[in-house]
Amino acid sequence: MDRLFTPDGIVGTAITEITCEMVMNTGRALVLALSRKLQHRVTVFVGMDTRLSSGILESALVAGICSAGADVVRLGVIPSAAVAHLTRSSKADAGVMVTAAHRSYEINGLKIFSGTGYKISEDVEDELENTVCRHPEIIPLVSHERVGKAIAYKNAEWDYIRHLLKTGRYDFTGIRAVIDCANGCASSTAEKLFSALGVKCIMINDKPDGMNINSRCGVLNTAAMAKMIVERRADIGLVFDGDVGKCLALDEKGDVIDGDQIMAVLSLHYKNEDKLKDDTVVITDTSNFGFRHFAESNEIEVITSRPGERCINEKLLDSGYTLGGEQNGKVLLPELSTTADGFLTAMELLDALKKSGKKMSELTSVMEKYPQVLINVGILPEYKELWKNNHNITDLIERRQYGLGDDGRIFVREAGDEPVIRVMVEGKSFDKINRYANEISDMIKEETGTAPVLKKSTDRRTGFENSR
Repeated sequence: MDRLFTPDGIVGTAITEITCEMVMNTGRALVLALSRKLQHRVTVFVGMDTRLSSGILESALVAGICSAGADVVRLGVIPSAAVAHLTRSSKADAGVMVTAAHRSYEINGLKIFSGTGYKISEDVEDELENTVCRHPEIIPLVSHERVGKAIAYKNAEWDYIRHLLKTGRYDFTGIRAVIDCANGCASSTAEKLFSALGVKCIMINDKPDGMNINSRCGVLNTAAMAKMIVERRADIGLVFDGDVGKCLALDEKGDVIDGDQIMAVLSLHYKNEDKLKDDTVVITDTSNFGFRHFAESNEIEVITSRPGERCINEKLLDSGYTLGGEQNGKVLLPELSTTADGFLTAMELLDALKKSGKKMSELTSVMEKYPQVLINVGILPEYKELWKNNHNITDLIERRQYGLGDDGRIFVREAGDEPVIRVMVEGKSFDKINRYANEISDMIKEETGTAPVLKKSTDRRTGFENSR
C-alpha cells in the first residue's frame, strides 16, 4: 500500500492488502506510540463489524497489542461510535474498530480513536505509518511475563444503548419505521434501541452472514426499502451502513433523504429550539448547492470544510458549533458524540419529525436539491497534483463554470482514499451538468493518457446512483 491511512482510516482488500501481519504490527505500533507519552500500562478497546474477515483481523490486532505489553478489552460486534464512547467513558488509552464502513465484505480496515473518543490526529497517523511501513524493526516485543491480557466486555452493547437513551428525552411512540441494518453492526442493536424509544420497527437486512454486509442494502442501495415503506405505510425509513457511522432516511413516499437534507431538517429544528450555536452549520465542499440556498433563505450561516470527519470536527470544535456533516449521511453532533453516530442522527431526526407533527416529506421540502453528477476518472500516480497545472483542463473547467453562472458549480478534486479525480457538477439543468461533467472527464482522460474509471453518475434528484 502506498499510504497506510486514508481519510476513512486504514482501508483495503482484506487478508491480501490488509494482512494479518500488517494489522498485528499496527497494534504494536499503536502501543509504542502511546507508551512514549504515558507512564502507565496501556489499555486499548477493540470492536469489529460483521465482515467475514473481521474476526481474524481482530484476533491479529489483539495479538499485536498484547505482544507489545498492553491490555485489550474486546467489545465484539458493535458500532464504531460505541467503541469511541466506551473508550472515552472507561478512560482507556485508545480504541480500534475493525471495519470498512459502507464498503462490501471483501474490503476491511481499521478506525483508530484516541482516549478522548476522537479519531487520532494526522501526526499520530504519520507516526504509525512510519513505524509500520518503514521501520517495523523498532516495534517492541515484550517478554512472556509482561505480555498483555485480553478480556471481554460482556455488557458493551447494553452500556452503549443506555448511553444513547440518556442523550435526550425521546418518545417516538406512534412512529412506524422501516430500519435497514445493512447486515452490519446495527443488526443486533437497532431494534433494541428504537423499540425502547417507542418506535414500531420493521426490520430488514438484520441477519449478517459475513458476506452480505452492505450487499444490496444499506446507504448505497435503498431501492428495495423505498418500495417496502410504501407497502407497509411507514412514516420513515432509516438506513445505516456497516459500522453505523452513516445514516440516511427515506420519507413516507420512499424518496431518499441524504445527509444534506438531514442537516437542513436538524438545523431548523435546532434553531427553533435555540440549540443551533450561532445559527451555523458546517458542511463540505461537496455538499449539495441547494443547501446553501436553503441556509441563506433561513438565515443560517454556512462554514465550509474539507471532506472527512476529522476536518469537519475541527471546524465544529474550534468554534463550538453544534451541527455538521456530509451528503453521504455522516452527521456530526459534537454535543452528543465525539464521532459520527448513525443511531444518534436517526434519533435526532425522529425527534424533529415527532415534534413537528408533519410528514417527513413536508420537513424535507424546505431544501430543494440540485441535480448533481459525479464521475470518477482514474489517474496514474505520476499525474497526482500535476493535472491541476494543465491549462487545457483548467480552462475547460473555467469555461463550463461560466456557463453555469450562479445556478450551479463545478468541483474537481483528487480522492483521498483511491487514485481517482472526482469530477462533480451540479446545477438546475441535469442535461447541461451531465454534458459538462463528461466533457471535463474526457479532457482529463485525454490530457493524462489514462482510462476513466466511471464509477457512478448520480442524479441527486432521486438520490440513487447509476452504474456506468
